[in-house]
Amino acid sequence: MYENIEEDGNTHLIFAQELNNTKQMSKELTKRADDYSQWYNELVVKAGLADHSAVRGCMVIKPYGYALWENMRDQLDKRFKETGHVNAYFPLFVPKSLFEAEEKNAEGFAKECAIVTHYRLKTDPQNKGKLIVDPDAKLEEELIVRPTSEAIIWNTYKGWIQSYRDLPLLINQWANVVRWEMRTRLFLRTAEFLWQEGHTAHATRNEAIIETEKMLDVYAEFVEDWMAVPVIKGIKTASERFAGAEETYCIEAMMQDGKALQAGTSHFLGQNFAKAFDVKFSDKENKLDYVWATSWGVSTRLIGALIMAHSDDQGLVMPPKIAPVQVVIIPIYKGEESKPVIDEKVATIIAELKVLGIRVKYDDSDNTRPGWKFAEYELKGVPVRIAMGLRDMENNVVELARRDTKEKKSVSLNGLSTYIKDLLQEIQQNIYNNALAFRNEKTSVVNTWEEFVKVLDEKAGFVAAHWDGTPETEEKIKQESKATIRCIPLNNVQEEGKCILTGKPSTQRVLFARAY
Repeated sequence: MYENIEEDGNTHLIFAQELNNTKQMSKELTKRADDYSQWYNELVVKAGLADHSAVRGCMVIKPYGYALWENMRDQLDKRFKETGHVNAYFPLFVPKSLFEAEEKNAEGFAKECAIVTHYRLKTDPQNKGKLIVDPDAKLEEELIVRPTSEAIIWNTYKGWIQSYRDLPLLINQWANVVRWEMRTRLFLRTAEFLWQEGHTAHATRNEAIIETEKMLDVYAEFVEDWMAVPVIKGIKTASERFAGAEETYCIEAMMQDGKALQAGTSHFLGQNFAKAFDVKFSDKENKLDYVWATSWGVSTRLIGALIMAHSDDQGLVMPPKIAPVQVVIIPIYKGEESKPVIDEKVATIIAELKVLGIRVKYDDSDNTRPGWKFAEYELKGVPVRIAMGLRDMENNVVELARRDTKEKKSVSLNGLSTYIKDLLQEIQQNIYNNALAFRNEKTSVVNTWEEFVKVLDEKAGFVAAHWDGTPETEEKIKQESKATIRCIPLNNVQEEGKCILTGKPSTQRVLFARAY
């Protein structure tokens, strides 16, 4: 009937009803089992990650969500620079003629393009106070708001590359892009989103392929090691390939509703963009050739992946490595005379944690009660929560709660910082292990169409099945099952079999799933 919270060395009783009312006012989420989509939408907003914008399909990334993106960005940026890449920035606007230069790329993005046609507004003479487009301010050439930057970048590279001495050119940019999506969802699919896009130029085909695969490995390592999300590396089929690429490599992750999510892509572009923009170099024999290209990117969609891979009905579950706040400390006190004593001890704990590089927050605000704060930080997914009152100090302990397992225990103040450092590593591994076990449980091998449909409808997840290799069969499977080929796994085992739909010969299984 009561929740026990220590204050001033006595047990202060907060009625359970009061705590429940607090949770219901702002914290309680739709259950995942009841409506997964609604659960996700509510969690993003209530946990303070993002909000809807006045612009249809766009989002406002709130400070807590942006701090999460900054952690992702900083770690990825470090890895890019360690592999020899440098950052630059290219314009948001792409002249329509440049955008059209690589035909497949233009066709692939045409339906999602936002276009600037005029550069000025003026007051409507028939309706004062209203603005209209000035018909005399029409642009000589329409501008595409970048959905991706290959066109503007390769037009620029033409002036930067003349000789093999200028290669390789290894450039990344952190930017926003616009893709006018009809159906949007915060982080997963929005009209504008943040991302990074690498664009590299090379002297040989082999060098470009090595780069493509290297950056896929960088993505996979980051997502697994930092986000605790296991991924499958693979190659897209021709129909799922990036527009203008010769080969698209990808990492695929499994969400808790059994749907797949493409978490990152790396593209081998061949010489397609070099030919479209006439980017040539003279080799060591002084012969002219077109350069070889790659592009690769991940976006704020990774935040959606993080949410859906780990979180529960009480809120976010943050892997410690990526969490904006790794440890929160909440003081438990009744009289103001008690607080300075707790503050002094907490200051020592915080200093010790910061020396170990641990991100810690002390929430001593007096506008909400401890029970409310407990629910708040559970919702926000903070990996470790510490509560401390005078009785705790007398006993030389704190109450420590893990977000991943919800386990609570008393922990000695002696060696607390080292204990927490080790605990954060344990939590990180546990979250990954849980996600991996879930993915393994949700991965099925089938040999017939009947098995295929049954698994998708009743179990969901990844389905390894034979396909005859034709785009016609791929499209028919997609139409009849709503499942797509997520990838052909790298180092795939070769085995003889029959396509689940046509019965035609197949030499390997591919991974199908319904996906975001």
